[in-house]
Amino acid sequence: MTTDSPTPDTGAELLPIATAARTRAALRTLIRPDRGLALTGIAILVAATAVGLLVQPLLGRIVDIVADGRPAGDLTLPVVLLVAVAVVQGLTTTLGLTRIARLGETVLARLRERFVERALNLPADRLERAGAGDLTARVTGDVARVAEAVRSALPEMARSVLAILLTLGALALLDVRFLLAALLAVPVQLLTARWYVRRALTLYADQRVANGAQQQQLLETIGGAVTVRGHRLEEQHTERSAGRSRKAVDLTMRSVNLVLGFYGRLHIAEYIGLAAVLIAGFWLVRDGAVSIGTATAAALYFHSLFGPVNAALVLLDDAQSAAAGLARLVGVTDLADQPEPAAGKAEAGKAAAGKAEAGKPEAAKAAPASVPRQRIASSEAAVTVHAVSHAYGPGRPVLHEVSLTLKPGEHVALVGTSGAGKSTLARIVAGVQQPTSGTVTGPAGTGSAAAGAGEHPVVLVTQEVHVFTGTLAEDLRLARPDASDADLRTALATVHALDWAEALPDGLATVVGEGGHRLDPARAQQLALARLVLADPALAVLDEATAEAGSAGARVLERSAEAALAGRTALVVAHRLTQAVAADRVVVLEAGRVVESGPHDELRDADGPYAALWRAWSGSRTTAPHP
Repeated sequence: MTTDSPTPDTGAELLPIATAARTRAALRTLIRPDRGLALTGIAILVAATAVGLLVQPLLGRIVDIVADGRPAGDLTLPVVLLVAVAVVQGLTTTLGLTRIARLGETVLARLRERFVERALNLPADRLERAGAGDLTARVTGDVARVAEAVRSALPEMARSVLAILLTLGALALLDVRFLLAALLAVPVQLLTARWYVRRALTLYADQRVANGAQQQQLLETIGGAVTVRGHRLEEQHTERSAGRSRKAVDLTMRSVNLVLGFYGRLHIAEYIGLAAVLIAGFWLVRDGAVSIGTATAAALYFHSLFGPVNAALVLLDDAQSAAAGLARLVGVTDLADQPEPAAGKAEAGKAAAGKAEAGKPEAAKAAPASVPRQRIASSEAAVTVHAVSHAYGPGRPVLHEVSLTLKPGEHVALVGTSGAGKSTLARIVAGVQQPTSGTVTGPAGTGSAAAGAGEHPVVLVTQEVHVFTGTLAEDLRLARPDASDADLRTALATVHALDWAEALPDGLATVVGEGGHRLDPARAQQLALARLVLADPALAVLDEATAEAGSAGARVLERSAEAALAGRTALVVAHRLTQAVAADRVVVLEAGRVVESGPHDELRDADGPYAALWRAWSGSRTTAPHP
């Protein structure tokens, strides 16, 4: 179960945050595969702590020997035992903490893998509504905070709790009245912990949200720096960044004051407990109930509790911060796990959604309902889009009941002016974005763009191509891990990229991506098209996949794209109308509606919207100056 995140003043609909109960359940699931490691680690730490508790009685024994005026030789055995205790405790503590640390790192790695896997499968429009800053803050700050807690807080917390419990037991063995005196500090400590926890969880959650809003503002300002300068919006964006930074700083200072108050209350508890134990020791020694050495051991036991008690309570700070971060991570994984409604339950889903969303803010109501992709026989139409509409929020419709059919093997070019809804429709057909209403059906096996391992019913290639860090061969094998070098060369040759690939310093073994050999936009796009060839999808969707190449590489990329699409059904968002000329059919979108559909020649001669686009495009090519 998740709850909606507090929405900052960015207007974004942040990704959800898991409830405390759901977070605990997720944590148990993460730990379950390594229960044996956890149990053995705790058992070893129990043994190490128990051995360490022998120090205080041995020191008390030394005090009694001195107080009784016994020979110096009587000190030999207690001193030797102290050395032995130190060695054994050191070895067992190291072994136990190592196992606990291994458990923490294993769980952390599992959490990271699950988060990345689920985040990659989130609907694109859901991420867009949240903004890049929210997801960035979670994948960086929240993961780092949980990692810090796992590496430092978890082992220390385990050791501290065990030390507290066993030390209290040892006090009871000396004399139960020592234990009762020590427990006078507990009410103050419990009230301090309660006071802190009630304030910390909300404060740290708000702090994480504020940091996400701050990052979102910085990303928008830096990413749109050219537009900001062009419209003279520097002062406005600077003030927005400063305002969100001030909010983040204010929350940080509140957390600092909270921690200072927490420490002050802990010191009061320590003084109360130690004074009570010393007074109890004085009365018990005076009455002859215990020896001076026993009273000394009791005082040392309570003093030894300062470290673990303070550590355990102070670690509540890290635990609360880590819990807030973990809840944000689990919220993302749960969002990806939410089942999509069945096609036959559409009306019931609408009714249920109306009830569930009656009390939600308007931003939450804008979330589009998931629409399933249905499997149909391959003998039917390759893709059928029926009455699909989509909106990115209230009053922001992009598509209006669009219907479209792609026959098996047909190449359809999608054209229209900027903002007509071409990219949105392409992403819906590819399955990476769900429409607000309507249905999309595809060939057998088509489920989404992220289909099961080894199956690629749909592949989407956009103008924003990422070159992953690694060798060129590794980058290509992302599409088909079992591809041989011969398969890679065949795919590169298909898209006319083999010559430059083999001319790289180390051929297919050349490191590309961040820190490696730089590929220009045209070559990066050919790399993406080669991955498409390796994936061999039934349906390929190209969203202006040749737009980033510039005029010089446009013709090369168009040839590459044509070769990559050969023999498969394709929907192409045409950046250049030469792609429309080569297509079997052209579909024209205007303001989110299909206004024309047919072959290029027919639409060009019809003197409609496409003819106007063609005249504007071909005219600009005729009059444009030559370089």
